Amino acid sequence: MTTTDGDRASVSIQDMSKISGLSEATLRYYEKIGLIGPVPRDESSGHRRYGGHAVVMIEALGCLRATGMSLQDMRDYLRFLDGREDNAALMRELFERNVSRIQEEIERMHVRRRYLALKAELWAARERGDADGENRIVPEIAAAREDLR
Repeated sequence: MTTTDGDRASVSIQDMSKISGLSEATLRYYEKIGLIGPVPRDESSGHRRYGGHAVVMIEALGCLRATGMSLQDMRDYLRFLDGREDNAALMRELFERNVSRIQEEIERMHVRRRYLALKAELWAARERGDADGENRIVPEIAAAREDLR
């Protein structure tokens, strides 16, 4: 539920969780470690109320977390948002580094996928009683297994 705190809208932790994709526990943790600043509390209930700026910032953090970005990189991202012009290069480097990290993950996933597909092919050959097919696949599996390491 959205309420108005003065002239700013605010949302509950439950709504912030839905908006950002971050669990309530993660939101509390991010506040505890200082990734997000202290969250104002509703005077009557004591519940956290996230204002407009916090909502936008936490939504961005949710997107970054979904990419697997580290907490340190998220801290750097927030620090680089201070508006200084020379931070553009730092921000570019931060995102390029994470693009590279994801590309490496994709390549590892392709290797894993190939290994699993070959194993499925092996068992399909066994199911068919195709000894020649099995013999053809075994060396490919051995090579794929080496690539997994």
